[in-house]
This record gives sequence, structure tokens and C-alpha cells, in this order.
Amino acid sequence: MAGIYKVVVTFLGSGCTRTATAPIITSSPPETVTAEVDTEWFAENATITVTVTPPGVYEYRLDDGPWQESNIFTGVRTLRNFDESGIHTVFARDVKACRERFDTVPIIDYPKYFTPNGDGFHDYWNISTLSGYPNAKIYIFDRFGKLLKQISTTSLGWDGTFNGSPMLADDYWFVVKYTESGINKEFKAHFSLKR
Repeated sequence: MAGIYKVVVTFLGSGCTRTATAPIITSSPPETVTAEVDTEWFAENATITVTVTPPGVYEYRLDDGPWQESNIFTGVRTLRNFDESGIHTVFARDVKACRERFDTVPIIDYPKYFTPNGDGFHDYWNISTLSGYPNAKIYIFDRFGKLLKQISTTSLGWDGTFNGSPMLADDYWFVVKYTESGINKEFKAHFSLKR
């Protein structure tokens, strides 16, 4: 039980006593951990805020990073690796009991390049972090604005061809039409096709 406790030690030979007090606090592990992205989709660096119940003294960790006292992670890179889904794991633990819980949160971003050379690695370009949003539409254009392909976020993606012919190694532009928090949005950027 929490409170201030007193210990009295008596030396039997002399009868002298010493007294010490110490505060005792209770500690409980987190019951729920909720992670939310505070920045818009496709932000260069995202911010994640973690909420834990019940209130207490906790420390937090993002993926395999170090533990920290703050429940806010800033400068989170969206995709750490081409093959990763953009899903980050946030952990919270009670500093006394050391038991932890976690939540996962997607950071929406797009691959900056792909290599459609048939080796089984990066052969298709798509925004896999949007796979949970099947209504999102992606349009791919060449540098002159010619529409090359419309793809679904749930498909393999673009294979780097137009009418069956391989496109040149170059930069290609895309437009994503999607809904974020009930608001229709559009994002434009470019990526590289490398051969």
C-alpha cells in the first residue's frame, strides 16, 4: 500500500534507536497503449503521440530504439526500408514494474524508387502503406504529363511498362487521391524508375 513508512531500529546492547522514513509508491503496468500520428500523410517526418491508461509513470520506446520519458516521438521517418510496410511499433512500460504493452501505427509514405528488372526485388511501384485504403486511387504520369497507368493500392502496382513496352529509366510523377479523416485530399510527387 502506498504511503510513508517509518522503520525504527533499536540496538539491544545500548538501547539506542535510529529512525528512518521512506515513501512507498504503488506501481502498475499499462492496461492500454494507443499510438496516434499527429502529422498529415506523406509528411517528411512524422510525429507520434502515445496515450497510456491508467495514468502513471511510464517510459516509451519506438520500434527498437532506446527508452525515453516523453510520450511524443518526433522526426519519425515514414519508410525506413523499401520492403517495410511503414508500420511502427510503440511500447510503453511502467518504470517500476517493467511490464510493457504496445500498439502499432502506420506512417503513410511512398517509395522513392523501384527497379523493375525481374529479379524479384522492387519490381513494382505502389504505395503499400495505403493498402488498407482500397478507395485511394494512384495515377502515374511521365514527365510530359501523359497518363501511363492508374493503379489500386491493393494491387501489385506499376511494373514500369506502357502498353507492354518497358519505360526508360527516368523520374515519373504520380497523383494520389484519397480520404484522410473524412476529407478528400490529393498528393503529388515523383519517384525514380531505375534499370
